[in-house]
Parts: sequence; C-alpha cells; structure tokens
Amino acid sequence: MRVTPSRRHNIAALGADYALFLIGLSFASQSTILPAFAAHLGAPNVAIGAIPAVMTVGWFLPSLFTAGHTETLAQKLPFVLRHTIWERAPFLVLALAAFFLADRAPAATLAVLLLMLLVVTGVGGALMPAWMDIIGRAIPVTVRGRFFAMSSLAAGLGGFAGSFATARILAAFPAPASYGVCFLCATACMALSWLALALVREPPAGPAALPVALGTYLARVPALLRRDRNLARFLVARAFAIAAMMAGGFYTVYALRAWAPPASQVGVFTALLLAGQIAGNVALGWLADRAGHRLVIIAGLAATVAANLLALTAPSLGAFNAVFVLAGVQVAAVSISNLNVLLEFAPGPAEQPTYVGLGTTLMAPVAFGAPLAAGLLADSAGFAAVFVAATGAGAVGLGLLVWRVSDPRHLAGTER
Repeated sequence: MRVTPSRRHNIAALGADYALFLIGLSFASQSTILPAFAAHLGAPNVAIGAIPAVMTVGWFLPSLFTAGHTETLAQKLPFVLRHTIWERAPFLVLALAAFFLADRAPAATLAVLLLMLLVVTGVGGALMPAWMDIIGRAIPVTVRGRFFAMSSLAAGLGGFAGSFATARILAAFPAPASYGVCFLCATACMALSWLALALVREPPAGPAALPVALGTYLARVPALLRRDRNLARFLVARAFAIAAMMAGGFYTVYALRAWAPPASQVGVFTALLLAGQIAGNVALGWLADRAGHRLVIIAGLAATVAANLLALTAPSLGAFNAVFVLAGVQVAAVSISNLNVLLEFAPGPAEQPTYVGLGTTLMAPVAFGAPLAAGLLADSAGFAAVFVAATGAGAVGLGLLVWRVSDPRHLAGTER
C-alpha cells in the first residue's frame, strides 16, 4: 500500500506521541524506578507486588467498558485528547509527593503512589480502544509492526540515554528527592507526547455505531468467544503469559537485597532493560510485518521464561544483569504485537474497539491477581518460589501459543 503524505504525517505524529510516552514511562519504570522508590518508603513485598498489579489492572480492566461508547464516536481523537491529560498529570503529583511528603509520611506517600498509578493506567486503559482505532485507520496493517517497533526503538534510544541521566540523578541527589527529579522528567515527556498527539490528522471513519446499553453490549461477549474459538484460545494463552510476567516487579528488589549494589545500579538495570528493548524492536518489528504477530508474542514469552530461569540461577550480579536484557525483549514484543494482534482478530474495522477491549479487560483478573500472589509468595517462600511459579506459567502459555493458536492474519476465515 502506498504511503501518502497524510499517512506519513500521521505516522510521524503518532510515532512521536508513542515514543515520548514510553520515554516518560522509562523515567518511572515499573521494573526499576518504582519498586526502588517503594522499597525506599519501606514497602513490604506485597505492596511492591501491588505496583505491577495496580498498573496492569488499570491498563486492562476499563477497555471493554468504554469500547462500546468508542464505537459510537464518529471522531475519536477529540475524546482522547480531552481525557488523556489525566493519564499524564499524575506524574507531577508523584514528583511533588517525593519532594514534600515522602520523608514526613512514607506510608501516605506509598498510598499516593499506588493511587496515581491507578489513575494513569485506568485512564489509559479506558482510552485504549479509541487510540488503537485511530492507529488502525491511520496506519496500514503491513507497516504497523514496523511503526510500533521504530517508535519503541526511538523511545528505547531516548530512554537509554535517559537511563544514564537517571543513574546520575540517583547518585547525585539523596532519596527521595532523586525519585522526584525522575518523576519530573516523566512529566515533561508526557506533556510533549500530548502535543504530538494533537498534531494527528484523524482519518475519516465509517458510520458510527448506534448507542447500546452497556449491559446489552456486554451480553454479546460470550457469543463472540464461542464463535471466535481461535481468539478464545489466544486469550487463555495470554493469561498464562501475564502470569509469567509476575516476577518482573521483583527483579530489582531481589538484586538489591542479594548483592547490595550502590543505588546507581538501578540506573544500570534500566539501561540494560532499554538495551533489550532496542534489540527486540529492531528484530521483532520486521518479524511482525512479515511473519505475523503471533510469532513475536511467542518470542517475547520465551524471553520472559528465560529471564525467570536466569533470575533463579544467576550466581552473581554480573550474570543477573542479563535478566533485564531479556525482560527488555519481552517489553518490545508486548509493545509491538499485543494490541496489534487484536486488531487482526477483529473481522472488520467497526469491531476493532470491541476486540481491543475484549482482549484487555478479560485479562484484568489475572493481571491484578498474579503480581499480588507473587508478593505473598515472596513473603512466605522467598523470591526463588516466585521465579519458579512464573517459569511454569510461561511454559504453559508457550505450549498453547505454539500448538493451539493460529495467527489470525493467516486464517482463511473458516475458523477465526
């Protein structure tokens, strides 16, 4: 498909929005910065496990409940621009909390942290169907993999440079002020991301759907899953893949407690995580456009299983560093394919918001429960038990993806 000047403009604007958003998140990484900040506040393991739980349930839960409304909007961009401000402003609140509240009331600061993360991700999850619908209309399917890969690559390069700044910030400023500076950097990136999104020229959509009561809309879900058996199997596999990622929030905390490196090592972990993302984006974006998103998701889950095994067996901090590289590959696979594959499961553009909502909201229980269970398991049986459980879940998910799920792009339509 020929890429017109209008498409090139939108690819640039949406790419800048996505890349700057991810760079902002790297200054508040749920794998490194946020667990370290929570640990500084004296959080128990179950509270540290609540960080990815809260963030993941926020991203996942609301989508299906807003997808029906999204389908009734002739233009989605004004809706997204109006509400995404509340997805970005909480990072400023976190910065203020780190500067002015953390030393005086660490428990209250931890509560603010969890609440703000829920706001960020909850608003983001609610807007996900609308944003992905814009992506689906603005960017051809044959270049979407490379779009997400190159946007994530740009974000990875920016975040990689930012990770060195993060290491210097953590070394130069005493905690918790050092974390406040990181959150200010995240706020600046989020503001620039909003400006890039405002430059998008939204393509025309088809006729908007008629409004339907939420209960009626949700009642259609069981029939859809019975009809689309391949999607149902994919969602089961995805649930196990999410459970396999429950150990990710404990990599940093485990390494800090096992080897007691200086605080700046958190910046090194972030750099390694971003290095894995960069390598993954270069390879997996090309793979997604040519071989399909299922294969990319398999590669990302294999990297997660390998990271958990290495976390379980690493004899030194140097060996453990590779865990973050593998986790970065998994992050790249998720950013490239987890939402894109849902667009391809949808039988047509009109149903894309529903499929995005379905593929995220149904994962919310495991996305919320797995990290909390991991925190309880870490408290009762140690980090090794968490790594073993996560490895087992990943192995089951891999088996399902390899032998029971077909890539929707390659289906003839007889079995969706």
